[in-house]
Amino acid sequence: MPDDAAAARAAAEEESAFSHPPVDPDVTAAYGDHPDQLIDFYAPRVQAGPGGPAPLVVVLHGGAWRAPYDRAHISPFAGFLAHRGFGVASVEYRRGALEAPGEGGPVAGRWPDTFDDVAAALDALPGLAREALPQTDPRRTVVTGHSAGGHLALWAAARHVLPVDAPWRLDRPAPLRGVVALAPIADFTVAEKLGVCGGAARQLLGGDAGFTERLPYADPALLLPTGIATTLVQGRTDDVVPYAVADAYADAAAKAGEVVGVTLLEDVGHFPLIDPVADACAVVAEEIAQLAW
Repeated sequence: MPDDAAAARAAAEEESAFSHPPVDPDVTAAYGDHPDQLIDFYAPRVQAGPGGPAPLVVVLHGGAWRAPYDRAHISPFAGFLAHRGFGVASVEYRRGALEAPGEGGPVAGRWPDTFDDVAAALDALPGLAREALPQTDPRRTVVTGHSAGGHLALWAAARHVLPVDAPWRLDRPAPLRGVVALAPIADFTVAEKLGVCGGAARQLLGGDAGFTERLPYADPALLLPTGIATTLVQGRTDDVVPYAVADAYADAAAKAGEVVGVTLLEDVGHFPLIDPVADACAVVAEEIAQLAW
């Protein structure tokens, strides 16, 4: 496909994904005192699966860990999952400053605040979900995330293999059924070589001064094996987070003795994975169901 046609298709995919109005949650609960430390809960709209309490899907939004992109843009995806019979917990977390001196625009993430928040949200989730979504079973929890949120989903499932001095380390694997990471920024070294999201991974870790030192605490490709069922869903024509990033993570997992599922979708870019009207989004729901039930 000519480059101009590919660019036009990618633009149309992005426009479609962001064309849906935000979907209001049923309940919003705080997991901390900061205004961004919130979780939106969506009750399942239908009965699905083999019966019993509905699975709980934790959604971590993307947006390169940058402040302009909050959980509102992924709320249609959360609503879509609720209509598929899942309980949904959409997590907000602290992102980068809107603008920092010399950066020329929004900065990706905050170290260590972004990681503090994801860890705190996942730790608080079982108790909050019991109150907000009593019809769900937190023992059937699947974490999913898109792009930068895909990174956070993989990281959240790997906390038990963090370095021993990491403040977020768990003594045992998190009680998750699995992870479905959507076009994740899953290998920071490869992402930086490709210039993904304008060097967002390097910014997330504090720039040049902190990047190498902090990689072992943040890069999913270095936090393997996890022992937790993991599936990556990736569009082959994604030019935001190219397939090479997911492929590098899957290769690192294989070298660590772990099999990671990779669902590669032909003629699909970055945004259809979270677009409720796209066929790719239905594929994502099926991948989640495979782990949840």
